Amino acid sequence: MSKSVTQPNRLKEGGRIDRSRKLGFTFNGQHYQGHAGDTLASALLANGVDIVNRSFKYSRPRGIVAAGAEEPNALVQLGSTEAAQVPNVRATQQALFDGLVARSTNGWPNVQRDVMSLVGKLGGRFMPPGFYYKTFMAPASMWMTYEKYIRKGAGLGRSPMEADPDNYDHLNQHCDLLVIGAGPAGLAAALTAARSGARVILADEQEEMGGSLLDSRELLDQQPAAKWAERVLAELAGLDNVTLLPRTTANGYHDHHFVTLHERRTEHLGETAPLVDGHRGVRSRMHRVRAGQVLLATGAHERPLVYANNDVPGNLLAGAVSTYIRRYGVVPGNKLVLTTSNDHAYRAALDWVEAGREVVAIVDARANPQGDWIDAAKAKGIRIITGSAVIEAKGEKRVSAARVAKIDLGAFKITSQAETLACDTIASSGGYSPVIHLASHTGARPTWNEEILGFVPSLVKGVHAAGSARGVHDLAAGLADGVAMAAQALEALGQSAKAVELPQVDARREGPACALYQVPHEKPTLRAPKQFVDLQNDVTAGGIELATREGFESIEHVKRYTAMGFGTDQGKLGNINGMAIAARCLGKSIPEVGTTVFRPNYTPVTFGAIAGRHCRDLFDPERYTALHQWHVENGAEFEDVGQWKRPWYFPQTVNGKKETMHEAVARECRAVREKVGILDASTLGKIDIQGPDAREFLGRAYTNKWEKLAVGKCRYGLMCKDDGMVTDDGVTSCLADNHFLMTTTTGGAAAVLEWLELWHQTEWPELNVTFTSVTDHWATMTITGPEARNLLAEITDIDLDRDAFKFMDWRAGKVAGVPARVFRISFTGELTYEINVQANYAMHVWKTLFEHGNKYGLTPYGTETMHVLRAEKGFIIVGQDTDGSVTPEDLGMQWCVGYDKPYSWIGKRALSRSDTRRTDRKQLVGLKPKDPKVVLEEGAQIVFDPKHAIPMPMAGHVTSSYYSPTLDSGFALAVVKGGQQKMGETVYLPMADGQVHEAEIVSPIFVDPKGERQNV
Repeated sequence: MSKSVTQPNRLKEGGRIDRSRKLGFTFNGQHYQGHAGDTLASALLANGVDIVNRSFKYSRPRGIVAAGAEEPNALVQLGSTEAAQVPNVRATQQALFDGLVARSTNGWPNVQRDVMSLVGKLGGRFMPPGFYYKTFMAPASMWMTYEKYIRKGAGLGRSPMEADPDNYDHLNQHCDLLVIGAGPAGLAAALTAARSGARVILADEQEEMGGSLLDSRELLDQQPAAKWAERVLAELAGLDNVTLLPRTTANGYHDHHFVTLHERRTEHLGETAPLVDGHRGVRSRMHRVRAGQVLLATGAHERPLVYANNDVPGNLLAGAVSTYIRRYGVVPGNKLVLTTSNDHAYRAALDWVEAGREVVAIVDARANPQGDWIDAAKAKGIRIITGSAVIEAKGEKRVSAARVAKIDLGAFKITSQAETLACDTIASSGGYSPVIHLASHTGARPTWNEEILGFVPSLVKGVHAAGSARGVHDLAAGLADGVAMAAQALEALGQSAKAVELPQVDARREGPACALYQVPHEKPTLRAPKQFVDLQNDVTAGGIELATREGFESIEHVKRYTAMGFGTDQGKLGNINGMAIAARCLGKSIPEVGTTVFRPNYTPVTFGAIAGRHCRDLFDPERYTALHQWHVENGAEFEDVGQWKRPWYFPQTVNGKKETMHEAVARECRAVREKVGILDASTLGKIDIQGPDAREFLGRAYTNKWEKLAVGKCRYGLMCKDDGMVTDDGVTSCLADNHFLMTTTTGGAAAVLEWLELWHQTEWPELNVTFTSVTDHWATMTITGPEARNLLAEITDIDLDRDAFKFMDWRAGKVAGVPARVFRISFTGELTYEINVQANYAMHVWKTLFEHGNKYGLTPYGTETMHVLRAEKGFIIVGQDTDGSVTPEDLGMQWCVGYDKPYSWIGKRALSRSDTRRTDRKQLVGLKPKDPKVVLEEGAQIVFDPKHAIPMPMAGHVTSSYYSPTLDSGFALAVVKGGQQKMGETVYLPMADGQVHEAEIVSPIFVDPKGERQNV
């Protein structure tokens, strides 16, 4: 049945909601109504919903505690369809929209009657910290069963099983000053910087900017504080140098003032982004901001007091009570008991009374509180019980009473009989903790401030904090602090700040707070009803005390043993209380115990926003060469190589029958060896290298020498990692004295460029050299075979005479009337010319080659043929014939290593290690099967003794294996232990089906061992 939509806890007037717009929503299958401007949390409270979830460990009923990002309990699953499912959304941060569907993440068969709660009741004392380590250790064979039920009982949401229909994106931004937090200090800071001409980004995670001003009882210039906020925001919105980002959380602070901001762009509008011109809009966006200076105006979180049963629904933060009343027009109960250690919490009682509800009592831990807030409460006739605290909440599914007793703060004990006060709501306040998470992301440890009873951020250069974020809680002082810190940031930027006239704030007399974190009980902590410190992870004061008894003294160890501060909560409410309890148990001060480390993300970020547009077709984008359409039209089969679509082979149809790959490759190989073939090699990585120190850099990056490479010449080079293992290879050509063009493998292009930049920026910044990827700029057409010179001569003005244009030379000229670079390099062992032209002219040149090439038998060939041809010559492919554990000497390529270079190069030292000098290392060899019809399997393991008992000692493996139409036989390349000294020996390859193939170790060069064909 549908729930009533009367909203019993909604005030008839007040708040910032739009009462003219009613929004229907569903929670746990029940239908309710709220208003535009509500959060899901405020709408649930308005409808009298007490239980919103079940707890993580004990499955205890939990209600809403807070009103913002610090909410630990109200985690919900959103979505009416499978594709729209979003887990673990804080109800306090989810704006209400019409048709919203949500449910609790924990509770079976439902959140009201949870079977697992019996485990919490019966087994509470049997589930202390670390119980899973102690309980589920044996038998090991049962762990998979344990894990299934442990995870099922964890009470977290689930990911959708269907594709996300929404779009997400990234935006890179720069600014002079990034202000995080749009409360009093943040607004004052942003206004100061903006009026001074600085480029400002102001981000705030709430639906509406203004922070505490939106529900403040203070007056600014004798008007409600929210009015001043509205005027400031209107001015900022009208300035071109300001970007306002509401609903945006600064989730991570990284090096060099790089901050990631997660903007929830349309999550307040519906469960999927609306359609715009027939296209799905953007649900959320990740702003990647590089700021000149950063100002943290992140405010503070109110701390709850830790007392028995403080998790029963109806226990709220005092500040949250005021927020719900003043901002949303919702009173979350009827009879309130307020328990506090400070003046500021009194406003919750005043707001409650002014909303027409009963305040049973204010229970103040201080013996003689004095101040304007106390006087205001007395003027309302509210009972104030001093020197006391709520020691226990009564009730199971909702607070029914509060037990109050006198307490001795120093001795940590109660000093009177407890009095029971009937109520349905308990609001507590133990003070305010500056939000230091982002400052902690820099690695700086916060500092304890005894005056405010909280940690304040330690700041790295270029980062500033203002207002409550650094313990300045007074409103007038916070506004002034925002202006001062903005001026300080502008000064660091070399800019001057213009004066900003701040509004007048009536001075208030406030007394000091007292240090109260855990409230004592009649019973010892371990025997008293549970006193919760971390509500999200069911961490109790007793659990922390037990952890210290078991020897955990480091607060980081206590955190990990108890789970305090884990999960999405990150200790926003509980960490200070937990540290204080640990300090009391260890006989130390809070600063001696220290604080845990906060890490990104501050609040959860959807994977969609992290991925941005890098999904679906853009997850692994397909890249096409300028000649792709020709390949498609001519029937090419494609393979993926480094995101490129490369022609694999070109099957022809003969007598109505389409060639197999084997037949097509055999035909293409014969064409190259006997006539002329053409390959689209545009995908080869190309890096333009320039600068006075280009030669020096090449000499350090490659294993061989480059000082004397003349203009017009090319050289093959090997590149090693610093462990001495081959990582890439290619030909680099000298275009001018300080100008080179490096080619890399297709798949290694991006990695090689990154590798060069890494060494330049971190190890050799003194070298004047630049690197530019030009892979896409140049199309490469390789014509290879005995007729290659005759064909090219018909369409070029370059002198192709053997002596004028030698092997490993390059020349500039025109090909088919197009400016070109032609390189005489061979990856087939045949006479070869690599023609490079600007990519837009590639199709013209390619077609011209075919117009003239028919008489020479010009045949297109693909990557499979290329592999066969290069393997016949013993040419390696890095990543196939190497695996990150192969040195140049293992490949028999000592000729490519300049051991006598006068300077070190990457990998040189590693090649002198005893391990790399071993003679039994796996070395590149050729394998000739004893049965020429056999094509060995790539990856097949090689043994010396096929009769050896299993497990056989493996001597190596096959790296490349093909059928060669030139040899009319199968052949292979392999790495074999000590293989270069075992020429002529027989090895064996046992197969999974029981067959054992025999092969002879031979030279890896099977065709034209003297290299005569490429030099004709």
